[in-house]
Formats: sequence, C-alpha cells, structure tokens
Amino acid sequence: MEVTSQELKKELDAKKKILIIDVRQPEEFNFVHLDGSVNIPLPEFQNRISEIPKDEEIVTVCHHGNRSMQAAVILNSLGYKARSLKGG
Repeated sequence: MEVTSQELKKELDAKKKILIIDVRQPEEFNFVHLDGSVNIPLPEFQNRISEIPKDEEIVTVCHHGNRSMQAAVILNSLGYKARSLKGG
C-alpha cells in the first residue's frame, strides 16, 4: 500500500495518471507541495471523500507518512485504489 518517491517519480515521468492528495494542514501545503497535488487535510478527509473520483489511482502524501497512510487506509476501505508515499 506504499509507494517510494523513486517509484512515484518513475510513474509520473511515464505520464501515468495519478491523483496526488496532500493530507497536511493548509499552512504546510502552502509552504511547499508537489505540483498538481490537491490539499485535503486529514481532519477534513471523511467529510470531503465525495470530492475524490473513484476511478483514479491515488497517492496520498504528508510530512512523514503517518497521515498519508491513514488516508490511504480510509480510501482503500471504501473501494478506492490508493497508496501512501513512503516517508511522507
């Protein structure tokens, strides 16, 4: 359920369509984030699930990997195809 940064880069370089969801707080996201990523903070995640398309492959990211893993577990339990970026 995890993907390394090297694996993700390879997939993105190959133009694989991946929705990157950054689950950090807006202040963290505004400081630095991956181009094209969407910010859905973990505390708001359950209430904003409907914003996430079910037909896309998803990678969740955060600062260290804990919040992103929680988000990936939630998504997978609901039938999404989600992975967490290892280490954040």
